[in-house]
Amino acid sequence: MTETITSRPVRTGTPEAPPALGGLGLFTVLLGAALPLVDFFIVNVALPTIGADLSAGEAVLELVVAGYGVAYAVLLVLGGRLGDLLGRRRLFLGGMAAFGLTSLACGLAPDAWSLVAARVAQGASAAAMLPQVLATIQATTTGPRRAKAMSLYGATAGLSMVAGQILGGVLVAADIAGTGWRSVFLVNVPVVLAGLFLAARAVPETRSARPEPVDVPGTFLLTASILTLLVPLTEGRAAGWPLWTWLSLAAFPFAAAAFYAVERRADRAGRTPLVPPSLFAIVSLRRGLLLIVPFSIGFSGFMFVIAVALQQGAGLGPVAAGLALAPLAVVFFLFSLAGPRLVARYGTRVVPTGAVLQGVGLALMTLAAWRSWPDLGLVELLPGAAVAGAGQALQLPVVLRLVLSEVPAERAGVGSGVMVTTQQSSLALGVATLGTLFLSLTPGMGMRDALVTTLLVQLAGVALTGLLSLRLPRTIA
Repeated sequence: MTETITSRPVRTGTPEAPPALGGLGLFTVLLGAALPLVDFFIVNVALPTIGADLSAGEAVLELVVAGYGVAYAVLLVLGGRLGDLLGRRRLFLGGMAAFGLTSLACGLAPDAWSLVAARVAQGASAAAMLPQVLATIQATTTGPRRAKAMSLYGATAGLSMVAGQILGGVLVAADIAGTGWRSVFLVNVPVVLAGLFLAARAVPETRSARPEPVDVPGTFLLTASILTLLVPLTEGRAAGWPLWTWLSLAAFPFAAAAFYAVERRADRAGRTPLVPPSLFAIVSLRRGLLLIVPFSIGFSGFMFVIAVALQQGAGLGPVAAGLALAPLAVVFFLFSLAGPRLVARYGTRVVPTGAVLQGVGLALMTLAAWRSWPDLGLVELLPGAAVAGAGQALQLPVVLRLVLSEVPAERAGVGSGVMVTTQQSSLALGVATLGTLFLSLTPGMGMRDALVTTLLVQLAGVALTGLLSLRLPRTIA
């Protein structure tokens, strides 16, 4: 399939080719992609310290994680649409600036509820920034340059999720100038300032050639759908599963059905809904998104569970708990670099191979937890973490590149918004489901058996990912 670019610089108003994204510009937008994902995971190892310092209970601490993730997931598609309409560089700069300010608010929060509110605002800021990354790449690159940029995006996404947890442990233990856990948020401020400086000079402005107004009914119904699913799953266990959680879950299928009906009607009427159902006619997008769901659920659930188990069960400090996953991060990065060459030679067949490797690595970590508990750390987890990192690197960057490979440039913002919303909702769902499973099993089974059981459930999810990957198109357009 031949890809065409129809986005244009905002200032010209002509159908000229869009500006190219240079190396510095690509680095800058990838920095913007890393920040929200790092911050989703960076708090995992800081939660015990936050709870002790702010006298926060378990339910409030879960909101520190969930408030960010839900706000982020709810607003991502809207952020992509606004970038198409108002200019992607403009939204990227505005979102990054807001992310820096809300990070500062998190770091200075005087109490737990102030921290929750700041985290919600931080998630909303991330939702304005992140969709512009993929949309800018789609609109300003073609051919091999786009393939390389998308591969680097996938590598950045995966590495950020692991590095965030490692960085969180290091920063909490370092206690820089007595800031303790607050440094995991304050560290964003100088990074954001550097990113704003670079983006103002190196990121070109693009917008959709035919921007559409915001789909208000679709935005409202998508928000309702995500909230009615994620909020009760995240807060239900800690709150004791009150009536509102069951009513909310019961409302979810109705909200989702209403959202689909409204979007289909708008699509058939020739308007551009928030999530156009016609977009799912693209086979590569549809099947790639289906694969992202179990992969992201398993990834985030594992990261949350292992952080809790290593600190509260194995008795490791935040640094040791974070560094226990360092082999996964290192191997993920190295295999990500080889990804484009492997895809060029073997196509998407590398994805099921990656699922097999991830499954083997997860099985090795499960065995280590069962045999070595409570003496579980870097040495015991190293073989499994390294193999799992290689497997994940052969899946995530390839699938992210595949999803957007055939999306028209004029729908770059919508397509990237749909993809990152699927990914972020699944990440939040992973913490809500696998995290809830682990914490619910621990009192009755003990932490070792609860950890082993949860890892076996995730292993089943990896098997599902491998089966779904067999249906991917063999080549990437």
